[in-house]
Amino acid sequence: MKSETITGRIAQFLSTRFPVDKMNFHSMVETKEVPVHRLSWGYYTGGLTVLFFMIQVATGLLLLFYYQPSVSDANLSVDFMLKYVSVGALIRNMHAWSASCMIFMAIVHLLTAFAMKAFDKPREITWITGVILLLITFAFGFTGYLLPWNQIAVNATKVMIQSVEDVGHYLPGVLSKLPQIIMETFQGEASVGQATLDRFYALHVVILPFAVLATMAAHLISVQLHGMSQGVDHPSGKTERFFPMFLVKDLFFWSFVFLALFIVSVCIPFDSFLPFPLLEPYNPLGSTPPGIKPEWYFYFVYYPLEMLPFWVILVACGAAVVVLFLTPWIFKSVSRRSLRFIALGATAYMFVITLFGEQIYHMVKPGS
Repeated sequence: MKSETITGRIAQFLSTRFPVDKMNFHSMVETKEVPVHRLSWGYYTGGLTVLFFMIQVATGLLLLFYYQPSVSDANLSVDFMLKYVSVGALIRNMHAWSASCMIFMAIVHLLTAFAMKAFDKPREITWITGVILLLITFAFGFTGYLLPWNQIAVNATKVMIQSVEDVGHYLPGVLSKLPQIIMETFQGEASVGQATLDRFYALHVVILPFAVLATMAAHLISVQLHGMSQGVDHPSGKTERFFPMFLVKDLFFWSFVFLALFIVSVCIPFDSFLPFPLLEPYNPLGSTPPGIKPEWYFYFVYYPLEMLPFWVILVACGAAVVVLFLTPWIFKSVSRRSLRFIALGATAYMFVITLFGEQIYHMVKPGS
């Protein structure tokens, strides 16, 4: 009897979140309305994230024609693309810039969705799939970082993989072996080498893209079924048609952003922002470059990790992930005004730690 009740509740939950009667073009497109208010710009952030993912796929496929996933040829193949392949440098620049833009927009989209309470019933599945997409996006950045096989990328990957193993020291019993198993699975051998590159390459170009497509399908279907959230506590009542008005505006933003990305990719090499030459191949006998650090989108974890005990960051990150997944229930009764303050606080933290993390680190630990 109890199992029947649980099954019935699950069935009711899913039927409410994925109403079959609304799964048609008329309900999902033709009659869909988009609220108009002062935070309406937040509705476009998800579309821009999708745009950057599409650019990633297109440029990534072109890079696959020349990239060689081996420790002996990976760096040389990137060098060859940049110097000898027509528009090779442009394609790689667009791939690198759009990667950072995709991660940036995914973070902005999550924060705006949180501030507008876009996780409220019946949009729990929309939120959860969005959180999964954000985590996969970070995984894209992590796995892609190693592929050029340069000195700083390999050494930084070693540090990050070692951090995974260190988690085991804080877990009880059998669970303490789980991080080591995960580390060995991704590393593939005693140290970062060919097996590691093979696994990261497979994750980056096959497994993660399929994971994104599957999760994004569920995310977009949920968005179309339930529409955009009202966004504010006191809606004005003004709306606009999703098709064609909102869609045309979305495509206009896409065109403008793509043009801006193209101009930036032509004029500013992404490598110019790196502290070390990207084309310096990894030398296993060489010394570890000083001041090694990950890409900017990991600074929010990296700098606290440098300043605080490992277990503090471990607990904080674990708690943050749990809160993100349970947000629809934890913040169920919280007003959008309060949610906006929380989102602003998170934005301020990300902004400060990303731009001034190094200065803060030297203030906290002078001489380091």
